[in-house]
Amino acid sequence: MSSIVKAGAPALTPQSSPASVAPAAPGVAEGLLHYLPVSLFGAVMGLTGLSVAWRLAAQRFATPGWLADAIALLAIASFLALSVGYVVKLVTSPKAVRAEWQHPVAGNLFGTVFISLLLLPLLLAPHALPLARGLWTVGALGMLAFGWHRVDRWVSAPQQIAHATPAWVVPVVGMLDIPIAAPALGLPQLHPVMVLGLAVGLFFAIPVFTLVFARLVFEAPMPPALQPSLLILLAPFAVGGSAYGAVTGRIDLFAEALYLITLFLLAVLGLRLREVLRCCPFKLGWWAVSFPLAATAISALRMAGHYDGRLADLLALGLLGLATAAIAWLTLRTLLGVLRGELRALST
Repeated sequence: MSSIVKAGAPALTPQSSPASVAPAAPGVAEGLLHYLPVSLFGAVMGLTGLSVAWRLAAQRFATPGWLADAIALLAIASFLALSVGYVVKLVTSPKAVRAEWQHPVAGNLFGTVFISLLLLPLLLAPHALPLARGLWTVGALGMLAFGWHRVDRWVSAPQQIAHATPAWVVPVVGMLDIPIAAPALGLPQLHPVMVLGLAVGLFFAIPVFTLVFARLVFEAPMPPALQPSLLILLAPFAVGGSAYGAVTGRIDLFAEALYLITLFLLAVLGLRLREVLRCCPFKLGWWAVSFPLAATAISALRMAGHYDGRLADLLALGLLGLATAAIAWLTLRTLLGVLRGELRALST
């Protein structure tokens, strides 16, 4: 097993996490918001996914539509606030941003920025179509470039198997997010780009998932504080099903298979998270659970319409309730931390 990594990349220790590697990097001068992790854009992803899930619930179960709208406003506000915060970090602490970008684990989480740009058009398209198209274009181009860069980095030099954590899945999920909002943009000429995102995302999901799974099986367990990030492994299958439906316009056997794999993984990984709340203090990295849970709820709601049975409806409502409860708790706990002045402590 090789222990060679790219020159200058800091090693991942049992105490480090994707949210904390940049501030911990040696020789990095502290500046304003130097501790703000780029992974926090995962909150935008989770809130956007939850808004879409509640919109689907309103269509199937006639739930109040204002819930989806309220969550959408929170997602947009979160994106604006985080964008301003990270620009401040970039200006005042460029070395911290560079260290985060170069890290073999945390660097993958820059994909959350582009994924946010790809998902927000789902919320904006009904109200501001030109803005939605502009954000999606920036997100798609950025995600394609970022995905290429990550794969090139992986194959340019041997990597440490210990670095193959669930964060490696983020560039793959980002490619799968390219087709999702495209149908709402009213641009049929985007179909080849949609197919590209789906094909590349699904193709690389297999080896990346295998690498991460092998690391979990054959290496030392991930630290308890990083256990929530295991739910990222749901995303290629949950998001893959939505991307496949966006490209093909139908739910078939392959889409069903992706959904059932998602449920199986949720049953396995959910058991690993039982003790997290009791054993570990809250960290911003826990937002890693939000988007996979929201994406799973979206898949369940879409499949409920396909199966059209009571059991499918109950499962969809249960998963929607789970995602809503988790994201509501994460939101309240994060806001409480900000009000208490704990943002720095929660980021490390």
